[in-house]
Parts: sequence; C-alpha cells; structure tokens
Amino acid sequence: MLVTDDTALVKRSRYAVAAVFCVHGSVTGSFATRVPWIQEHAGVSAGQLGLALAFPALGAAVMMPLAARVTHRFGSRNALRGLLALWTLALIPPSFAPGLLTLCVALFIYGGTAGMADVAMNALGVEIEHRLKKSIMSGLHGLWSVGALLGSAVGTVAAHANISAQVHHVVAAIVLTIVGAVVCQFVLNIHPEEDEEPPARFALPPKSALLIGAVGFCAVFAEGASLDWSAVYLRDILDSSAGVAAGATTGFALTMAIARLTGDAVVDRFGAVRTVRWSGVIATLGGLLVVVSPTAAVAMAGFGLIGVGIAVVVPLAFAAAGHTGPNPSQAIAGVATITYASGLVAPSIIGGIAQASNLTMSFIVVTALTSGLAVFARVLAPRPSTTAGAGPVQS
Repeated sequence: MLVTDDTALVKRSRYAVAAVFCVHGSVTGSFATRVPWIQEHAGVSAGQLGLALAFPALGAAVMMPLAARVTHRFGSRNALRGLLALWTLALIPPSFAPGLLTLCVALFIYGGTAGMADVAMNALGVEIEHRLKKSIMSGLHGLWSVGALLGSAVGTVAAHANISAQVHHVVAAIVLTIVGAVVCQFVLNIHPEEDEEPPARFALPPKSALLIGAVGFCAVFAEGASLDWSAVYLRDILDSSAGVAAGATTGFALTMAIARLTGDAVVDRFGAVRTVRWSGVIATLGGLLVVVSPTAAVAMAGFGLIGVGIAVVVPLAFAAAGHTGPNPSQAIAGVATITYASGLVAPSIIGGIAQASNLTMSFIVVTALTSGLAVFARVLAPRPSTTAGAGPVQS
C-alpha cells in the first residue's frame, strides 16, 4: 500500500532509526575496547597497528559512495537492513586476523561497511526529519554515542573477565545483527520514482556538500584531537595524575553526548545557522581555556566546552547535506568522507605539531579551527529539497 504522509508511520520510523544509530555505535564501542587484544593476537607492533587503523577510514572513503546506489536499488528499508547487518558482522574478522596483512584487509571491510551503513541511516534520518518538520539529527547522533558507551562498557567487562575478543565479538555481532534486523522492520520503506535515474556508482559530491564537509571537518578535527590528546595534555602540560588526566577525556565525551541528546530542542528554537555559530563561540572559548589553563580544573572545563560546542555540528552537517542536490545519499557520502578523513588525520597532525613545538601550540590550531565554525556556519542554512519527501513509502 502506498502512503504519502502517515504521521504515525513516520514517528515509528524515527524511533526505529534511533535504535539503528545505537546499534551502529555499539559496534564501534565493542571494537575499540578490544584493540589491545587484537594487536597482541595479530602480533603487530604499535607502528604496524597505527598503519592498520588507517584502513577503516580508507575503506569507508572508498565504499561510502556505493550506499546511494544500494538504497536506490533495494529501497531504504532493505538497504539499511542489509548494510547494517554487514557492519555488525564485520566486527568479527579483525579479532581472527593472524597478522598485519589480514588485519588490514579485515579493517578495510570493517570501515567500508561502517561507512555505507552510516550513509544509509543518516539519509533516512534526514528524510524523517523533513517529514516531521523538526530537528532530530542531533538526538540520533546522541544515541550513536550512547551505543558506543554501551558497547565499550560490555567490552571493558569482557576484557576484565579475560574473555577473548573472538568470543566477545562473535556474541556481540550475533546479538547486534538480530537487534538491527528487528528494528529495521519499522523504518520507512522509501523507493525511488519509476522514472528516477539511479545514482552513479562513484561520483564527486556537489560543491555545496564540499563546503558543508569543510565545516564538519573543523568539528571532527577538534573531536579527534580532544579525545586522543586531552589526557596527554593534562599529564604533560599541567603535570596531572593519570586519574585526573583520564577524567578530561571522560568529561569531554560525556558533555558531547549530553549536548547531542538535547541539541534538537536548541536547533528547533534558534535554527541551524545560529546554533552552529554560537556552538563555534563556545568551542573556541573552550579551546582558549585549554591553551591558557593554569590548572587541570580549568583545562578540563575547557575540554568540556569544546565537547558542548562541537556536538551538534556533524549532525547538522549531515542534515544540510541531505537537502542539497538531487541525490541526498551522494551528498551525505561526500560530507561523511570529509569528516572521516578529518577524524583520521587529526590525531597525527596534533602529534606532529606537538613534536615540532608543543601540545599548547597544537590546541591553538584546534582553537583556530573551532572559530571557523562561527565564521562559516551560514553554509548549513536549510535549502529547499527536490527529493526529500518525494519518494513513495510502502507500509
């Protein structure tokens, strides 16, 4: 049965997609906690592990453009169900990799399936947001963070119980695959119009998506730098204890998750542009506090403000991309590729600057990038979409 506007169906789909985001984040959290076990099992050095961990981003960049084609061919529900299952099952191979080469291949597949599922679920989230006529993307990404925390919590327990990553990841993958398949039953089933041309397998994103991606780049760069280097900053620059230093990372992650979960109300009231503009101001203030901090408490407050300031930027970047050009998935893939690249290069660039100068100079660079959010927020202004809400829905 074809339905053009069923509010109950759309609301149900919103919660289903929220669960999909949580499942997606749980895979990431499950993997991250067992990286030391995987490194030991594969017998790779720290340098080799660093090389292998570049392959998820490479796989995502290569395979994300295919998501639009898959969605066009199978419809939103079947595409999301299949891509999410591939992603949850891709959790298994890395823990069985016996060496560097097989680990790199496994992580390439892991990143590629993550990226395709990411594009599909964000595209569907943008469509639901359009039909509900209110912001939901920040909350969806907040639930991704919740999923990551849940996955990492289970992984931590498994590690302390000396359960191998192989057993842990097989069980987690089966559970998450089943949960994902169930919740995908309730998402919108959108199919393209009969005369709609399928998107190209590989195509450059529209220029507008590149500008949006640049804003996302600034936010994700600050996120990657803060997550990976905040504890080191407190330890090396402010001579803090290991426990206090670790608290900076935890505080940053929690403030960002809370800000994402509450961000939709702010966006609905003030709009995307004003929200990102003030978010940039808050993040820049946080960066300045980190740079000039005389004590650990001030620096931790600064990292918390960075987390609040950048929290809603990437969800709003995906939402803005979804309303540009004739193929929302293609634009979202372009923005996602840029943000994935930012997350990949940020920690190494911060380390390179610190090696050449010091970590304080590194976070001066981060602060400069967060100020760019306030300056270029206008590229996230809503644009009329020629596709959102146009495709037929099958119940």
